[in-house]
Amino acid sequence: MIEEGNYEEKVYSFARKDWQPLIELIPEIESTSKFGKWVGGKNNEEGIIQMPYCVASPVVSKFLEIVYGLPIIISFNWGTWEEGHQMASDESFDFDTVELPVKCKLITAIVRNDRFCEGALVSAFESGLILRLLKSIKKEVVAISK
Repeated sequence: MIEEGNYEEKVYSFARKDWQPLIELIPEIESTSKFGKWVGGKNNEEGIIQMPYCVASPVVSKFLEIVYGLPIIISFNWGTWEEGHQMASDESFDFDTVELPVKCKLITAIVRNDRFCEGALVSAFESGLILRLLKSIKKEVVAISK
């Protein structure tokens, strides 16, 4: 996890090859039709109801592994970041208008929110939000590394 105090410098210190695993997810995301499913919520053999929970598809799990491994998860108060909430909520928002560190903060907010609101990350994949973010990251990384 990157500390908020130096996150911009840290994000810009990554080489193009560091971003490659994340960028390589784009075609896999584009070819995935189902990013997760809800299971549970039924009585088991003993008559006990198991609460429903979301099981993410392999591409979502791979995404999590990459963003934590790179790392682009930033330690900041994402829950009060109104600008990020507005960007994520606006289906027409152009992520090319914000810089790479802001995109990383948005990924952080989505990933961290999933810990408190199960299924939020899968929903961000299903809505196309993650794909739009990754495509914008790819454009910026390619432009920076030229």
